[in-house]
Amino acid sequence: MMILLFKKTVLWALVIALGVASLPFVSVSAAGQGQISNERLEKVWARQLRMYALMGRTDNFVEKAQQLIERAAENGKDVSALQAALDAFENALKDAQPLYQSIKGIVNSHQGFDGNGKVTDAEKAKETVRAMGEKMKEIKAAMDGTGKSLREALKAFRQANPRPERTPTP
Repeated sequence: MMILLFKKTVLWALVIALGVASLPFVSVSAAGQGQISNERLEKVWARQLRMYALMGRTDNFVEKAQQLIERAAENGKDVSALQAALDAFENALKDAQPLYQSIKGIVNSHQGFDGNGKVTDAEKAKETVRAMGEKMKEIKAAMDGTGKSLREALKAFRQANPRPERTPTP
């Protein structure tokens, strides 16, 4: 049961972390080829806000993942590769933290958007989306593939420690 909880928690957190780190960020620079609709800007902004919110939960993820690794180790599981991958991920998060904090100003000012995420000024909205995308690209670079490495370590851990078969109860 502990392994199942461990798998689900780490998998959920990895999906969030990897989703943020691996998604291509929308570029608004193509606007010179044609106008981007307000609806498209609103969708991009909403997506960026969701990713920003998910990035804010990584500290809690690292803490819970560490606790689960410790419990697995107490149960005699070899968690050395998983621990090393989590440590690298955590170190990368520390490097990315100032970049994450710098996004707060963009989110709070939300130039070109109203409080509900609707475009009020298309040019300012494009610039806001562009600036947010650039910061997120910087965060992805700072993470330097550690999310992928953590996912691979988790996969290897699962292969080495498969879920026990359930025996049917009569």
